Amino acid sequence: MENSRRKFLKVGGLTTFAGISGLAFTNCSKNDLDNTVPNNGLKISEVSIPSSIDVVEGGAVVFSGRGFHIGDTFKFVSTSDASIAYSSNATAISDKDVSLILPSNFTTGHYKITVTRGTESLVLGSTLFNLIADNSIPDINGMTVKGVVFSDGVGIPGVVVSDGYEVTVTDEKGVYYLPSLKKNGFVFISIPGNFETSKIGNIPQFFKRLSNSVSTVEQKDFSLIKVNNQNHVVIPMADWHLAKRNNDIDQYTGKVLPDVNATIDKYAADGTKVYVLTLGDMTWDTYWYDNNFGLQEYVPYMNMLNCPVFNLIGNHDYDPYFANDWEAEKKYREVLGPTYYSFNLGDIHYVVLDDVEYINTGGSQGTVGNRNYNYVVDAVQMQWLKKDLAAVADKGTPIVLAMHTPLYRKPTLDENGNQVNKISLNNGSELIEALRDFSTVHVLTGHAHVNYRVEEEPNLMEHNTGAICATWWWTGRSGYANNHICKDGSPGGYSIWRMNGRNMDWRYKGIGHPEDYQFRTYDLNSIHITAANFAPKSTDADLAPYAEPYGQQNMNNEVLINIWSYEKDWKIEVKENGNTLAAKRISAKDPLHIISYDALRLNAGAVPTDAFATNTTPHIFKVIASSPTSTLEIRVTDRFGNVYSENMVRPKAFTYDMV
Repeated sequence: MENSRRKFLKVGGLTTFAGISGLAFTNCSKNDLDNTVPNNGLKISEVSIPSSIDVVEGGAVVFSGRGFHIGDTFKFVSTSDASIAYSSNATAISDKDVSLILPSNFTTGHYKITVTRGTESLVLGSTLFNLIADNSIPDINGMTVKGVVFSDGVGIPGVVVSDGYEVTVTDEKGVYYLPSLKKNGFVFISIPGNFETSKIGNIPQFFKRLSNSVSTVEQKDFSLIKVNNQNHVVIPMADWHLAKRNNDIDQYTGKVLPDVNATIDKYAADGTKVYVLTLGDMTWDTYWYDNNFGLQEYVPYMNMLNCPVFNLIGNHDYDPYFANDWEAEKKYREVLGPTYYSFNLGDIHYVVLDDVEYINTGGSQGTVGNRNYNYVVDAVQMQWLKKDLAAVADKGTPIVLAMHTPLYRKPTLDENGNQVNKISLNNGSELIEALRDFSTVHVLTGHAHVNYRVEEEPNLMEHNTGAICATWWWTGRSGYANNHICKDGSPGGYSIWRMNGRNMDWRYKGIGHPEDYQFRTYDLNSIHITAANFAPKSTDADLAPYAEPYGQQNMNNEVLINIWSYEKDWKIEVKENGNTLAAKRISAKDPLHIISYDALRLNAGAVPTDAFATNTTPHIFKVIASSPTSTLEIRVTDRFGNVYSENMVRPKAFTYDMV
């Protein structure tokens, strides 16, 4: 392979980073080191380390700063693998900078930089060193975009490159050409497995922006960093709805962020690469202008996560001042990048689609429209998808396709308790057909703020994921239930996908709960939802349409088990005094959500919003015990053999904080 790759390198080039001469650095942070810094015996000051540095093999690097000496030793230690380290000595100094030559075997990566003189050492900062190529490649008639994809200055063959319309693959030298009409505004790569790109904040830079001039030939190169993500973890996070309302920022930073980062850190502790994949609706278009909180304001909160983030557009991530899908997407493209793309992690091929056609009737500058939309993957994307998938030669490659609105509607049950699945996406059948050749396809969606799984096709499974914001942050709002619960009774949360080569497993994690918290039980003998108990400022008549059967006392020794991640291969076992009890699957409402949202909205003198009200869900099971005081032994086994259990001591209290 090495012999088939061309090396695009200059030798002896000079790269200067002095913060002068008109140079600008994105996210450049200045380390102001002076004599007041503790233990700065070296008396080095005014050092500026940019967030990234492009270098050539054997080239010189110049850092701005004062107080350096000839012979000072600079040590570069990889922030991802401490065994990767290099050193170099200062070769020239002035009253404002220091020069050194990087070792010829230096590789691309993030490094911590330390300077040593005698027994004194000082950490200067960290940065991404990006070993670049000699990227001069000839024009070809009709090709308006060209470039090189490389790592450590070596061209990488077989990388898929696209402008959202055309799809091509780099040649044996890592070179690509595209006959692009530049309609999409981007050229992007499908990051190959076991590579990463640099990031701005947490956003991987797999894309480059294009001008709108078709007569201009543009060269856009991509530098990749070698990593090992053969085994990796992906965390899908759906429906954030950050909007600066309902104490959402406090709930996110105080509850959600610590929980997700603890999960990221747990799996990253042994070196496993972890990535977040949003599933849309990170913001809430209604409040972009009223609350001055849109996509730009979302970014700092996204950057608080401890890993890279791949973003996906949802119906609430469009500019509500435009009644045109393309124009309404403009802000998303400006802030976060392409609205559809693909990438590879290890042996898994990921595809991100935009399945919302934003109509927004009545929207205009200064006026928020109706924010209506269609559920569809448009024709341009569908053609691009087919080309992208055609570039995946091995149809045994697992495909993980992510989009915001569901492929299938929320399932219902027939008279025999069997799950009934109906397609929701307008051209869902075409999408399913486009994926037919692949043996393993998983579709990740959000939008519904509930959990459900659909396995209608032999090669395809949809995983609709509960919301980060649960019920739009209402139940955790100050003065409400102080819990975090979705419309189907699922805890607000996210999924954890563990990938090992082509093998994968998954489960949903509730925020504030351990990973093995997969169901909640209710003792119906203890549940009687009345206004007096849960909405004293309202009436039983107002509460009745929401409480439904729970508005009546039920002393039939019935128990409900809400298993939010239930799949058809899961096993449910319930025993009472050693005797097995039947668990019947039913469609029902989750009583905890009724008192946590519906009742408290009525109590506040408001009518519960239809879209937020408690949903009937088909992942509830009913058991009838023989006694009101017996303890039930409940075991739920998932498709991977994980067992979740509860010894349900009855009577079991019905409270806002029950588990």
